[in-house]
Amino acid sequence: MPRFSLERQLESWSAVLLPPEVGGPEPAVVAQAAAWYAQGLPAPHRVGLRGDLVVLGLLARSRGGGALPAAEEPVRHQVLAALAAHRLGGPGLEGLKVLLSLAAGAERARHELQDGPLPPMVRPDPELAVHSARDWPSRSRADVVVVGSGAGGALVAWALAQAGAEVLVVEEGRWHRGAELRRQHPLARWRDLYRDGGATAALGVPPVVLPIGRAVGGSTVVNSGTCYRTPPRVQARWWRRDGLGLAAPGVLEGLLDEVEALLQVAPVPLEVMGRNGQLTLAGAAALGWRAGPLRRNAPGCGGCCQCALGCPRNAKFGVHLSVLPEACASGARIVAEARVRRVRHEGGRALGVEWEDPTGRRGRVDAPVVVVAAGATETPALLRRSGLGRHPGVGRHLALHPALGVAGRFPEPVVGWRGVLQSAGVEELHEREGILLEATATPPGMGSLALPGYGAELVAEMAGADHLATLGAMVADLPSGRVLGARRAIPVYRLALRDAVRLRRALVAAGEVLFAAGAEEVLTGLPRTPRVRSPEALRQAAAEVRDAELHLAAFHPTGSVRAGSDPDRHPCDPEGRLRGTKGVVIADASVLPSCPEVNPQLSIMALALGIGRALGSALAVGGAAP
Repeated sequence: MPRFSLERQLESWSAVLLPPEVGGPEPAVVAQAAAWYAQGLPAPHRVGLRGDLVVLGLLARSRGGGALPAAEEPVRHQVLAALAAHRLGGPGLEGLKVLLSLAAGAERARHELQDGPLPPMVRPDPELAVHSARDWPSRSRADVVVVGSGAGGALVAWALAQAGAEVLVVEEGRWHRGAELRRQHPLARWRDLYRDGGATAALGVPPVVLPIGRAVGGSTVVNSGTCYRTPPRVQARWWRRDGLGLAAPGVLEGLLDEVEALLQVAPVPLEVMGRNGQLTLAGAAALGWRAGPLRRNAPGCGGCCQCALGCPRNAKFGVHLSVLPEACASGARIVAEARVRRVRHEGGRALGVEWEDPTGRRGRVDAPVVVVAAGATETPALLRRSGLGRHPGVGRHLALHPALGVAGRFPEPVVGWRGVLQSAGVEELHEREGILLEATATPPGMGSLALPGYGAELVAEMAGADHLATLGAMVADLPSGRVLGARRAIPVYRLALRDAVRLRRALVAAGEVLFAAGAEEVLTGLPRTPRVRSPEALRQAAAEVRDAELHLAAFHPTGSVRAGSDPDRHPCDPEGRLRGTKGVVIADASVLPSCPEVNPQLSIMALALGIGRALGSALAVGGAAP
């Protein structure tokens, strides 16, 4: 039996799904990039990919596909249609298409982004006290150890360092400098900047793609930079229902003001917005809907549409450029490439953490206070493997802010990747129906993941991608998910009936905006009705689609270790202290009592700042773990 070769298998399927004879990319080049990317994925993903390739090969041969790349086009089309309709072959074929399209798009993006002179840096890489775990002593100490350097961890570290505490931040990812990102292959950036190479997903029907950043700066390195303030109705709910003191009238508003000033938040300038956002505003205006430029933490943004791959100009003011330099200037230190294995504790008191570097070498940090800010998916798993996950609310009540994407085809070029990645927002349905629409483009060549068809049809769609404008539609969801697992976090999510209805409404609303802006057709992302040419046809398609057929993604996991006043409902008290163990504090998206209904960056940072200041005051007064 011939030995299984991943790259050879991917090359054959690239020749089938993206045939070069009709203008597709060179299969060997796509296969090499896809195989390289796949080899960096976690073992379960690699095993799943190999399994899909074996199943697809068997199914193709059973349907007369034989050597499918050498088959005539009608035979290919017939076999691919049969595979797409098959219970096992359909999901595998769709996943393979996503992988190969991503690899092909990344190659195109590389040429778009790296050919010719690069635009100047907006600001130099900062001075950060970052040390690789490979070079860090196996035993160290601090007043406070902070697990995670993202939106929550950075703000807590800054507040505590300002209060005079000796702070050590332990981060699993590494520091990616803007100067380094400028010449790096887009696929390498995608794989290195995200947990699981960007392949994290919440298990369920349908599954939900859940990209999560892993770097010094956390997801703020790869998010869109969108900065919504926590809506007053959400603040009131957290204060009255959950007893969250930081959401009391006026308190959170003041913290939000501070964070906005620190991040230099401002509306997207029209001159860099790009055609994608302009069409969204035009469509909303034609419908009479409320819309406007989004507010972002991106002073000096030039509209290169690379936010999701790490800004190569240091224009987006993630916490690695804004907050962590301030924390380090006040004495905080960062140990990168160190995965925290467990929080050490004894007799109901925290003792520090144990970490592991990429080579397997272990170390520990002794500290009477441990702030866990590993994110809404990783924090529950860390608590469990530390023996601190006994509260029944740990890992429950996960909200994801599920989203889907819609694209409109316009007669004139749009070139969505020339402009701000997430540029304009439509809020007409937000307060009444919990639906938020945001003009969201992708880096050049990497938007082909959502395109319909196989073979010649898919190649033609990719060639015409510069005529597409894209809208993302998010719904404020019920806390319908959980985080299982200890050694490895396993998010699971069951889409609530109410939220499935809202997603269908969001799909239609996004399409209506695009049609009102002049789109000739709308690509729906629905397998049975991938394109429609009128709002009426779109409404019909949305009414007929099954929940399992929705292609969902989410970017805002929250609420898995909620903070509040009720010991039975909230694993953390109103100031983020984990109930049952002194000296363990949670300060990330986990503590949000419910979906914030908007992009949560400011909400997380403002609450973390409040938690950090309360902890700093307690340390200053008591000199010991609170």
